[in-house]
Amino acid sequence: MFKHNLILAFRNFKRYKSSFIINLIGLTSGLICTLFIYLWVNDEQQMDNFHEKQTRLYQVMEHQHYAEDIMTTTSTPGLLSEQLADEVPEVEYAATTTWIGDYTLSFGNKNVDAEGYHVGKDFFNIFSYGLLLGDPDQVLADKYSIVISEELAQNIFGRTDDVVGLTIELQHKDNFIVSGLFAGTPNNSSYKFDFVIPFEFYKDDNSWVTNWGSNGPSTYVILNEAADPELLNNKIANIINDHGEQENVTVFVEPFSNRYLYGRFRNGKPAGGRIEYVRLFTIIAIFILVIACINFMNLSTARASRRAKEVGLKKAIGAQKGSLIGQYIGESMLISLISMMLALVVVWSFLPIFNEITHKQIVLQLNTEFLTVSAIIVFITGLVAGSYPAFYLSGFKAVAVLKGEVRGTFGELWARRGLVIFQFTLSIILIVSVLVIYKQIDFVQHKNLGYNKDNLINFEVSGQIEEKLESFLYELNQVPGVKIASSIGHSILGRNNNTSGLKWDGKNPDDKILFENVRVSYDMIETLGVEMVEGRTFNRAYGTDTAKVIFNEAGIKIMGLDEPIGKVIRLWDEYDLEIIGVVKDFHFQSLHAEINPLFFILSPQNTWKVMARIEGGKEQEAIAAINELYTKFNPGFTFDFKFQDEQYAQLYAAELQVATLSRYFAGFAILISCLGLFGLAAFTAERRIKEIGIRKVLGSTSSAIVILLSKDFTRMVIISILIGVPASYFIVDLWLQKFAFHIELKYWFFIASGAVALLVAWLTVGFQALKSANTNPALCLRDE
Repeated sequence: MFKHNLILAFRNFKRYKSSFIINLIGLTSGLICTLFIYLWVNDEQQMDNFHEKQTRLYQVMEHQHYAEDIMTTTSTPGLLSEQLADEVPEVEYAATTTWIGDYTLSFGNKNVDAEGYHVGKDFFNIFSYGLLLGDPDQVLADKYSIVISEELAQNIFGRTDDVVGLTIELQHKDNFIVSGLFAGTPNNSSYKFDFVIPFEFYKDDNSWVTNWGSNGPSTYVILNEAADPELLNNKIANIINDHGEQENVTVFVEPFSNRYLYGRFRNGKPAGGRIEYVRLFTIIAIFILVIACINFMNLSTARASRRAKEVGLKKAIGAQKGSLIGQYIGESMLISLISMMLALVVVWSFLPIFNEITHKQIVLQLNTEFLTVSAIIVFITGLVAGSYPAFYLSGFKAVAVLKGEVRGTFGELWARRGLVIFQFTLSIILIVSVLVIYKQIDFVQHKNLGYNKDNLINFEVSGQIEEKLESFLYELNQVPGVKIASSIGHSILGRNNNTSGLKWDGKNPDDKILFENVRVSYDMIETLGVEMVEGRTFNRAYGTDTAKVIFNEAGIKIMGLDEPIGKVIRLWDEYDLEIIGVVKDFHFQSLHAEINPLFFILSPQNTWKVMARIEGGKEQEAIAAINELYTKFNPGFTFDFKFQDEQYAQLYAAELQVATLSRYFAGFAILISCLGLFGLAAFTAERRIKEIGIRKVLGSTSSAIVILLSKDFTRMVIISILIGVPASYFIVDLWLQKFAFHIELKYWFFIASGAVALLVAWLTVGFQALKSANTNPALCLRDE
C-alpha cells in the first residue's frame, strides 16, 4: 500500500506540475527561514552553557537603591569573593574578575597583541575553559603567574608543548611565568580572551579594590550541591552593609546561564534582554511556516475537483476514509521532506553569508539533535499543510462524485479566503515591523547625541605614555590632521564610573542620587564637542581648576540649583568643589536609557584613555602620524585605536542584527504569500476560462477582465490591511517602549506598508489575469 501511494503521489506531482512547483518553492522557502532561525536561536540559547558546573555557577550582583530608582549592576567590591568563600558555607568556590583589555605580550624580540584580564585564584575551578596544563588549584596561586591559550602559545612561542615555566613580559613592564595552558574560549562563550593573570597582582597597583565602598570587578561563585539560591540571597543580602559601606546595596546571586539572554533589569526587576529577540524570531519562524502551509492548503483544496473522480472510484471499490486521509497526508509529508532536503542544501550553501550578517560562527552539523529537530519540522509541516486538504478530499461522497455533482461550497470558498487574509495579515505585520525597526535604528545612528562622535578616535593610555601623558598630549595636538586631543578617565559609552557621594545645600540627607563621575584633562569637553549652557570649561589660565566641577543639565536639575555657577558641592566628604559650568545634556548611554546626572572633574592623573578629533578627509594621514608618535613614546607597543562612532554602533548590535534579519525574513514571507496568490489566481483564471472567452466575444476589454479577476483578491488584501495595521501598531509600539528615546509612529508607516502589500498582490494577480485576458477567445471556448 505504501508503494502504491508513493507511485500515486509522484504521478500527481507530474500531472499537476504548476501546483507541485508552487508548493515546493513555498515550503522550501519557509523551511529555509525556519532552519536559519533555528540555528540562530539555538546558538543564542547555547551561549555560555558549556561549563561543567553550569547548574551551580552563579554571578553575584547588586541592587543599588537610589532616590530615583534601583540600579542593578554586575559590579561588586573587590573583596567580596574572598568574604563569600570564607564566611558562607554554601559557597564552594568564589573568584573575582576585572574586565578584558588589550595588552602587548613579549617573548624575546617578539611582540604579540592579546586580550586578557585579572582573575581570582579559583577561576579554573569555576569556569570550564579546558585547562590542558597545570592544576586548577595552583595555576593562579602566584601573583606573577600567567595562564595562556593554545593559540596564544603558538603565536608567541611557536609551539604549545613545554611552555610551562617560560617567561612572558606584559606591557614591556612586568614579567610573568607561564603556569598553565588552556584550550581557548569556545564559539559559544560570550567572554573572549587569550590569557589570565592573578587578581592579586591587580590589587597591588589598584588599592581602591580593597575598599568595600568601591565597585568595579565582577564576582562569580560555585554553590555546593545542597545550597538553595533563594535562601542564600536572604543570607548575603546585607553583606556589604555589614562592613559599614554602601548601605543602599542589596547583594544577590543570579544563574550565570541567565546572564546572556536575561541581562536587563529595570528598577530592580528582571526586564528581559536578548531573550526577547529569541522569542521574536521564533514567532517569525512559525509565521513564515504557517504562511507556507496555507499556500499548500489553498492550492490543494482549490484543485480538489480534479481529484474528485479518483476519490469517488476508490470509495466505490471499498477504500475507507482513513486510508484516503493517510494517502493525502502522505503526499504532503513527501513534499515537506523534499522541501527540507532542498532547504538543507540552500542553508549549507548560504551559511557563511548568514554568519557574516549575524557575526556568528554557526556550523551546520547533521548530528542527532539537528536531524531530530528537522524530522519534527518535516512532520509538523506535512501534517499542518496536508490535514485540511486530506479531510476535505476524503469527505467527498462516492455517488455524488461519480454523478458529477461535486461543487465548491460557500464554506470552502470562505475558508480559502480566510486563509489568504490570515496569510497577508502576517505579511503586513512583518512589513510594518521591518519598517519601524529600520527607522528606529536609523534614528539612533543619526540622532544628535549632544557631542560629536564623528572623526573621533580613542585609545588606551599605556606604557611610557602613562608617565609622560602631558608631553604626549602636547605633541599629539601638534600632529597634522589632529584638530584637538585630550584624555579621559573612561569611555563615555555607558555607566563606567559613578558615585552617590555628593552633598549640596538643600539635599535631603536620606536621598541616594547617583552621578556619573567623568575625570578629564584640559580640553576634553572641547574635544567631545559638548556644548556649554552657562559658565566655562576647565582652563589652564586659572591654575586651580582641580577644585572645580562641571555638571550636565540633568545633574543641576536633580540638585534643584537655580543659579549653580559659583556654588560649592562636597564630594565623598573630602573635597569641596566649586561649580564653574553647566554643559548641555548629552547621551553617554544608549538611547534605551534616560540621560542621567553627570559631572566632570579635572584629574589628569586619573585618565586612562586618549581621545583625538581628526580633520575630515585626512584620516589616513593623521592616523599614520599618530601611530608614529605613539611608537616613539611606546616602542614595541601596537597602536590599537577605535573610532567612537563604530563603538557607539556596537551599543545597538542586537538591534542591527534584528533589523537585518527581519528584512530578509519579511521578504521571504511576502514571496511565499505571493506564490500562493499566484497559484490561486492561475487556478481561478483556468476555472473561468470559458467565461473569459464569452466576455471577450461579447466585447469585453482586457482591462475589464483583469479587474474582474483581481477584485476578489483585492478585497482580501484590503481586509488583511484593516486587520494587520492595528495589530502591527500594538506590536511595534510595545517594542519602541524599550527605548527611552525613540521615533514617533507616523500614519504613513502603516499606509506605506499596506500599499506595498496591495501593490505586490496586484502585480502577482495582475500578471496572471493579464495573461488570461489576452488569450485567444477561440482557444477559451474550444471544447476539450
